[in-house]
Amino acid sequence: MDNEINVLALVKGEEKFIFLFDDANRDETLRQLAHFASDPEIEFSWYDAATLSRKIRDAVPSEESEDSSLDTPPVRQQRAPLSDRH
Repeated sequence: MDNEINVLALVKGEEKFIFLFDDANRDETLRQLAHFASDPEIEFSWYDAATLSRKIRDAVPSEESEDSSLDTPPVRQQRAPLSDRH
């Protein structure tokens, strides 16, 4: 099997939300979180959607962010030597 399946779960009282998705369905899963948050029949808040969205984005970076990270060199802060600090 070539594709890995990501599993994301949220348990709120009696309700359980389990999302299974592969890297190719990342954006569709993010949209589904928003859909659930906007549904008043489901005990799934916008806070829940934001928290799980962050977990998805951290676990599966978008192709766009991967491409841009290759173009931009890392930023380094230069610090003065200890002897120059007052």
